[in-house]
Amino acid sequence: MSLRLLPKKIIYYFASQSSFKMEEKDAYAELSSIRQLMERSAKFISLSGLSGVLAGVYAIIGAYLGYRIVYGDTGTLDYRDTYISDPNVLIKLVLIASSVLLLSLASGVYLTIRQAKKRSENFWNPVSKRLVTSMAIPLVTGGLLIIIFILRQEHGIVASACLIFYGLALISASQYTFNDVKWLGCGEIILGLLAAATPGYGLVFWVIGFGFLHILYGTIMHFKYNQ
Repeated sequence: MSLRLLPKKIIYYFASQSSFKMEEKDAYAELSSIRQLMERSAKFISLSGLSGVLAGVYAIIGAYLGYRIVYGDTGTLDYRDTYISDPNVLIKLVLIASSVLLLSLASGVYLTIRQAKKRSENFWNPVSKRLVTSMAIPLVTGGLLIIIFILRQEHGIVASACLIFYGLALISASQYTFNDVKWLGCGEIILGLLAAATPGYGLVFWVIGFGFLHILYGTIMHFKYNQ
């Protein structure tokens, strides 16, 4: 049957249906664009997974150096609070921890800025400022508490406090970035509690939390978001 013989109403019906589908697709595309813009304005999505991997590597190296200073060639993990109280040993451990922290921060900032440039985003924006602020409050609080523990020579709780307050900082910051950060924070808190429950093995949990867990998290983040 020729198309010309079809009633005009049928032709109009099919034409309107086709037009409706086109408009529906355009609406979905527009809504998707709006959602992406809202996510960019509400969350900082330029975090670099490689910075997490590097932070983990720095932590493992730092932990190894710290182990050699405290335990030497003994090959044990016995609780040695008296030895850690030695000012010379304590200064070396503080220097190692500070170096690991500075290297991690420098790598994180550099790689995150590079990732933001790839996405044509501004690194220092209102969202990243809120992210830094939300992390800073638990970190500064935990840092001051750890200093108090060290001054009071209560070294057994230091590794646990580091993990717990770092985990709290990650959970606090996760509302402004990828949700995966929250699960990393939960893992750090669990390891911190386990470290508190098993005195003498804080270094082991410190390596797992700041070392291997960071490497695992950074690898997942890199292949999930940074490709």
